[in-house]
Amino acid sequence: MDPSAPKDHETDRLARRALLAFVLTFIASRTMVFLVMSRRAPNMYFFLRGTHVHHLNYGIFLLAAVAAYLLFARPAEKAARVAALAYGVAMGLTFDEFGMWLHLGGSYWQRVSVDAVIVVAGVLGVIAFAPSLERLEARHRWALLALVAGLALFGLVLFDTGARIGTLVGPRLRELELSSSP
Repeated sequence: MDPSAPKDHETDRLARRALLAFVLTFIASRTMVFLVMSRRAPNMYFFLRGTHVHHLNYGIFLLAAVAAYLLFARPAEKAARVAALAYGVAMGLTFDEFGMWLHLGGSYWQRVSVDAVIVVAGVLGVIAFAPSLERLEARHRWALLALVAGLALFGLVLFDTGARIGTLVGPRLRELELSSSP
């Protein structure tokens, strides 16, 4: 696709599907892990010779499969929409445990995972909802500048709030994680 060509509406639709699947997968993952760790749901984790296989691995394999499918099959229409959903699920599974692969282990509840999910969701959101740069008018540029400033401020507030919540809730989540180990 020519980068100077205007973005088509199908790209917007695919990005919206991927974003929806990404956010819902992240929410479902976090909810299920919390329920399993708090013993409110049965332990559905997969263990291979005593090693817990984290769901980021499922996401990596699904990402590889989706990439191969998109590269070699070049799907259109319905198949592309299904691939966009699978891509969002794979990204959600993988980035939900971003902190674990960034730091090669550690607690599931690392703050960096949530930060990574916010960044990925933001990028998918921009792809899904932003007009192409060629269509931006002067008034849009001012709105874009205001949006960037607002997002920067929101990021600072989120970082500060997250640090405070982490000190309040973090020890309890780590305790819950340790108590749920087999």
